[in-house]
Amino acid sequence: MTPIEVPGLLTFTISIVVFFIGAHLNRIIPILGRWTIPEAVTGGLLASTATLAAYELLDVEITFTLEARDLLLLYFFTGVGLNARVKDLIGSGRPFLVLLSLTLCFLVIQNVIAIASAATLGLPEGMSIFLGSASLIGGHGTTIAWAPLISARYGLNNALEVGIASSTLGLVIASLIGGPIGRLLITRHGLRGATDEDLTIGLSAAVREDDDVSYVSLLQTLLVMNIAIIVGYAVYEVIDGAGVKLPLFVACLLVAICLTNTIPYLLPRLPWPTRSRALSLLSDLSLNVFLAMSLMSMQLWVLEGLGFSLLVILALQTAATILFILLAVFPAMGRDYEAAVLSAGFGGIALGATPTAIANMTAVTKVYGAATTAFIILPLISAFFIDLANAAVIGFLAR
Repeated sequence: MTPIEVPGLLTFTISIVVFFIGAHLNRIIPILGRWTIPEAVTGGLLASTATLAAYELLDVEITFTLEARDLLLLYFFTGVGLNARVKDLIGSGRPFLVLLSLTLCFLVIQNVIAIASAATLGLPEGMSIFLGSASLIGGHGTTIAWAPLISARYGLNNALEVGIASSTLGLVIASLIGGPIGRLLITRHGLRGATDEDLTIGLSAAVREDDDVSYVSLLQTLLVMNIAIIVGYAVYEVIDGAGVKLPLFVACLLVAICLTNTIPYLLPRLPWPTRSRALSLLSDLSLNVFLAMSLMSMQLWVLEGLGFSLLVILALQTAATILFILLAVFPAMGRDYEAAVLSAGFGGIALGATPTAIANMTAVTKVYGAATTAFIILPLISAFFIDLANAAVIGFLAR
């Protein structure tokens, strides 16, 4: 096997090319655009398939340097935080609590399915942890964090590999089901978003005559985002020093929310990027390149040899996710357009990751109109509260 490590700048460049390939495929293959599959997902899956082919046919193992991806994640969630106004958060109180309750319920359901399926298929004790919320709702980060403890607790030599494989397949499935679910609900119920309202994430590719984006507005916005990220780093260090384990992007998200709800009132003459086209542009760029880079860097060959059991359990988890969205999430959230967009996002957080959920919702809103509340409450739930709950559940299961 010949290893090839792609350096950072080349990885970043390839991810942009991958996005444009996905955008082109979405244009020429009608079903991809019709079912609102994100462009980065289309291109990223094609690229990861190409690296799999290189691995299988040419004995070449391609890995990518991903430091830029991690920084893009911080920019994206900082942008989400800068768009979150307190009055909107207060107004979304009930939807927030309802969606949080639904997500917590599904976290339990996901682990019950994993435990029952693992027992039925005769899998080793402890393996079910990495076939439920640890790898699916938790994603790759949670899997990697808990793998050493679970391996030592149950004597599982391949716990990390199973968890990574489950997270990888879950991410692929989450990227593919969110858009179709959102479109199905919107068309079936005749829903429509606020077409006269600017998208907070997901700018149209069309050029507007009244577009206020300039190099000055972009630099002002980038400066504010950088300051929020720097403060976020400092807050993260304090939180981590206190023994509380949260992802760095959560600290940046919270700092951005605090800044955007204080600075404009303390310094009203200071240009601030909340709900601006410049912020939407930078957020959209960060999300699309992040997602393209994440999907193209998936090492699909780790799925080999994990067998029929993994596919069966993930098929059950996918079916449960779709049924839960259609029968619980959409009705409980009000059966309106925001509920349909949140349903698309829920598929992302249930099987993939928060950026996947946002990408699913963005793909829907680009076609059908803005959904402001959805982009406020879902990141807070999936990037903050659900991580705490998931950690408690995994700790309980690993006792």
